[in-house]
Amino acid sequence: MLTCEICGEELLLEEDLKTHLLLSHEENDMDCPLCSLSGVSYDELCHHINFAHPEKPQRLPEETFTPTSARTSSVSRDKPSTSQFNCDPCGVQAEQVQPRERASVADSSVATSVPWTQTESSNHFMKARHRSPKQRRLSLPGDGGESLTCPICASVCSNSSLLQEHVELHLESEDLCPNSDLKLARKLQQEENLRHREDEDQKEKEEFKKLQQFGLDGSGSYRKQMERTMERDVARGLMDPAEYHCRRAEMLESLVSGLDDGKTKTQGVIRCLHDYYRTEGRDCVHVWLSADTDHYCSSAGDKGWGCGYRNFQMLLSSLSRIDAYVAVAQGGSVPSIPRLQSMMEEAWKEGLDPQGASHFNHRLQGTRAWIGATEVYVLLTSLGIRARIVDFHQPTGPGGTHPRLFDWVKQYYCQTTKGSNRLPSRINCTSLPPLYLQHQGHSRSIVGLEQRKNGSLCLLLFDPGASTADTRKLMNVSTVSTAVRNLRKLPGSMKQKQYQVVSVEGVLTAEDKQVSDTSQNHIGLRDSLRN
Repeated sequence: MLTCEICGEELLLEEDLKTHLLLSHEENDMDCPLCSLSGVSYDELCHHINFAHPEKPQRLPEETFTPTSARTSSVSRDKPSTSQFNCDPCGVQAEQVQPRERASVADSSVATSVPWTQTESSNHFMKARHRSPKQRRLSLPGDGGESLTCPICASVCSNSSLLQEHVELHLESEDLCPNSDLKLARKLQQEENLRHREDEDQKEKEEFKKLQQFGLDGSGSYRKQMERTMERDVARGLMDPAEYHCRRAEMLESLVSGLDDGKTKTQGVIRCLHDYYRTEGRDCVHVWLSADTDHYCSSAGDKGWGCGYRNFQMLLSSLSRIDAYVAVAQGGSVPSIPRLQSMMEEAWKEGLDPQGASHFNHRLQGTRAWIGATEVYVLLTSLGIRARIVDFHQPTGPGGTHPRLFDWVKQYYCQTTKGSNRLPSRINCTSLPPLYLQHQGHSRSIVGLEQRKNGSLCLLLFDPGASTADTRKLMNVSTVSTAVRNLRKLPGSMKQKQYQVVSVEGVLTAEDKQVSDTSQNHIGLRDSLRN
């Protein structure tokens, strides 16, 4: 096996070695590392070094070898003086001796590097200098045949042998570079930092979307949304300017008084339901209805975010008709949405729900922020009404249903007949206020419950998303059957992951309210769902 002294390539025959030297090296211009001679072949350069610089001190150019220290060998007293040199291209260390007296090393543990003659030093330097041209030659695609890509630098080689040699040169260059690991570590760190910044940017965008979803981005309020909606109607020809100014004046008057203008309210719905079940709904064994409750639907000023406030207005309308709550239910008047936001801020100032206050930055007025079960609970507490949040945090039935929720609602309506030996009648008009029902993205009011002949239960819900026209269909004999179907919710249609119910349980005394304030300061209610 013959080895090329320049590039280290191994060949089988002498003819192959000569052809390799001719094609790979002799066609390249060679430079003398000891003088300014250039443009010669490899044999000419070797002949020049042996005869032109035989007795010259080994003072090689800086770009070739750099002496580090002169040392005296301890192998033999007769051994000539040597100098240690570092090869800049590859980092190899070697000792230089006079060309006619090459020392032999008896014990490799004594010498730190093998001494080279001047010719061997120049040969090593030429090998290092020719590695880069060779690597470039191997990186070029062939004229034909298969094309193989280097997995390290993506260069194309014409055959597998050239690809293998190309990859080995990569590995050799990495071994000769002591800082390769440091460069790789820095590159990995830079990539990690870039991914971290991208994750932070994505998280910031998601947080801003959440703020927009909950109406905390400062993009408007009830009044601004109402005015923009009416202005669009005027621009589209749906409203004339005179009607616009009239409605705007009514809206400002309602905001000043703090009372709802009643334009989205529908009264007498519970009585219409009672009349319906007296003549229809024969498949129901029992029906329970809440106390008289007005239906409030969303308006142009709160569409898309005000269902929590509208459901609280429904609850207040019912409490004002129950004797036990008349004294604390705002005197029968129902506050407007901006007034409810102001009442919420006042409750926070009194120390109720400090976590909720921090979540909303102690501000609801002038925003379109959604509220949920916790805020309804806080409003009731601030009015002196005892309330409770019941959390159905996961499905309890097949297919993601919540049968436990339906059973709990039945127990709520049956409490009026608890302890009585009488069986409940078919239609039960209770004096209980409706239940506030919250799930992710929306809230509704439970105003009744049906029990079918097969034992299944069905909720009756008031939805703020239903328009006044749809609600008034319950008052028409010809449309009541269809309208009641829109109120019914069977277990199969209640498949949200989590539900929360707010129930009213009496009036708070001064001592009870103080205890309630303390409990809210220590019990986290921020898991509450919002509209």
